Amino acid sequence: MESLASTSLSLTGLWDRVFGSQPDPDLWVVIATLGAALAVVVPPGVWRISRNAITIAHEGGHGLVALLTGRTLTGIRLHSDTSGLTVSRGRPRGLGMILTAAAGYTAPPLLGLGGAALLATGHITLLLWLATALLLVMLVMIRNAYGVLTVVLAGGAFLLVSWLADPQVQAAFAYAVVWFLLVGGVRPAFELQAKRSRGGAGDSDADQLSRLTHVPAGLWLFLFHAVSLCSLTGGGRWLLRL
Repeated sequence: MESLASTSLSLTGLWDRVFGSQPDPDLWVVIATLGAALAVVVPPGVWRISRNAITIAHEGGHGLVALLTGRTLTGIRLHSDTSGLTVSRGRPRGLGMILTAAAGYTAPPLLGLGGAALLATGHITLLLWLATALLLVMLVMIRNAYGVLTVVLAGGAFLLVSWLADPQVQAAFAYAVVWFLLVGGVRPAFELQAKRSRGGAGDSDADQLSRLTHVPAGLWLFLFHAVSLCSLTGGGRWLLRL
């Protein structure tokens, strides 16, 4: 009986820890983490490395929406040049394929927006655990060594912080991650626009969507811009408590 009671108390404590709310960090921490996010997104040299995390979210978005729309996800590959590939089976046209193709560029900023909503309600630990769970699920579908390495490193960082770090460090880490998704989610659409203006990226998500819907690729690119900029604006207001 004592063992059962102890187990029940442990589970209750774990539930409260994960789903309970934590105090907001000081405003200077929120601003400092924004500065840290800008520091790894704006400089081109650093961005070439940090962009790998955006690629994880990008390809994860393709994969998640493919599953939600009834497609069969066969694998995800992440490459050292920060490109990626998500392969799914199903109807080559139709709403499921359109949503899957549209999910890549929109996934990082929307994940950032969702993370900002959790942080605005004080659910710091829940955000860290959800991110860890998503990375573990994604790991099952990775089909190349570099992809496994990047996802394991990312998941390990979340796991270590969520289990071992004190609340202040958890809060700073969570805010830095969400700021990074919001700020870093803006840049890829501008990079795609620049490549297309030079005649490159002919098989980009925007061009695939154009072939699927007969809507100009430029309009899909506008959608990517709108989602990322609106997410940054809305998520930023939540994080800064405006």
